[in-house]
Amino acid sequence: MNKTSEYDLTIIVPVFNEEENMQALEDKLSAYLGNAIKKSCVLFVNDCSSDSSLDKIKDICRRNNDFYYISFDRNRGLSAAIKAGIDYAESQLVGYIDADLQTAPEDFNLLLPYTGEYELVMGIRADRKDSGFKKLQSKIANGFRRMMTNDGVQDTGCPLKIINTSFAKRIPFFTGMHRFIPALILLQEGKIKQIPVRHFPRVAGVSKYNLWNRLVSPFMDCFAYRWMKKRYINYNVADSNLKA
Repeated sequence: MNKTSEYDLTIIVPVFNEEENMQALEDKLSAYLGNAIKKSCVLFVNDCSSDSSLDKIKDICRRNNDFYYISFDRNRGLSAAIKAGIDYAESQLVGYIDADLQTAPEDFNLLLPYTGEYELVMGIRADRKDSGFKKLQSKIANGFRRMMTNDGVQDTGCPLKIINTSFAKRIPFFTGMHRFIPALILLQEGKIKQIPVRHFPRVAGVSKYNLWNRLVSPFMDCFAYRWMKKRYINYNVADSNLKA
């Protein structure tokens, strides 16, 4: 039996070369699990880290209940890591947070009360602790994405989200599509709620983003989304005899 089926929420944490952050991740995530308003677990997705991240993940899982992991055979990227976490989760809800801890696990408790009414509840980074240049890049990319997708989302890059798992499993992921999770939920006629959450500066490790994957690549991905949107198939089954 997949152990995540015993929980209400599976928190997916993609990890790529975050050895310096692993102790803080253990401390903050384990503290949150003790105070979560729904029964929750953590699922690390190791994206074939080349440092000691995987060894540290295994140690964390040995020391703590409610921590699990999967590990890729090759580096596949953030979209693949999120998709794998969703594919392997069997809880009613799936959450997502980055390993850099620029958002706080405790703020999942701000999102959870809305999950009964909304298929995606996501954070908006209030008072962002990033450089002015990084915030300008995000502002430009978010504005262009909103124009292209009409998703109405203020901050799609905020790495604090909770999704109804049945909707999450129907998201058509490919490289870069993690930026379009809100738009892809809307294609399924799901509802979205945006909640302000805290934001912190990165204190360890190195950002995996640069001008290309923060600005240029998202512009290109918007056109991929527009192409896919015209061909997207959405359906709901009204009746079936598959279940006994």
